[in-house]
Amino acid sequence: MATTVVRISVSELCQQEGVSRGLLVELVQYDIARPVAGSSVDDWVFDATAAHWLKKALRLQRDLDLEWVAVATMVDLLRERERLDRENRLLKQRLGRFLADDER
Repeated sequence: MATTVVRISVSELCQQEGVSRGLLVELVQYDIARPVAGSSVDDWVFDATAAHWLKKALRLQRDLDLEWVAVATMVDLLRERERLDRENRLLKQRLGRFLADDER
C-alpha cells in the first residue's frame, strides 16, 4: 500500500497557520516545528506532522498565554506521551497474542 506524504513549504505553512516567517523560524529553533527537508529557511519543507504540532503549539500559547519555551516543553511532553501510548498499545497487542498462544 502506498503512503502519501504531504509536503508544505515555509510560505504555505505560514499562510495556512497565520504566522510570520520570523515566528516560524523561532518555533523551529525551539524544536516545536521540525522541517523534514532543507538546509536553509528558504529550502525548508514540512510535513503534516509538523503542521499538526505547530497548530497545537499555537493553540497552547494562545489559550494558556505561555512563553514559547514553556510551549516547547509542553510539546515535548505531549510527543513523549504519544510515543508511550503507541508503545503501550503495541505491548498490549503482543501480550494478548502471547496469552492467546499460551491458552492453546
